[in-house]
Amino acid sequence: MPTAAHVIYIPAMLMLGVVLGYILGSRAARDALLADQARKEARAARRAALAAKDSGLKDRSPEDPDGSPSAENDEAAPS
Repeated sequence: MPTAAHVIYIPAMLMLGVVLGYILGSRAARDALLADQARKEARAARRAALAAKDSGLKDRSPEDPDGSPSAENDEAAPS
């Protein structure tokens, strides 16, 4: 037959385990959400930089890889 100490000790340890699990679990979930948010922001920044780089490349003509105006374009333009 369990003693009175077991009747108090076992439920107390179970409750302690529940409380510690809740605290550690909520902390891990918060850290995971923050890491996921940082990962999404970094991905969005990389995509924005790539889009800006690609749009800058699309504006250039194939004859002008450095983006500078060529002499041919200046002669063809009416003054």
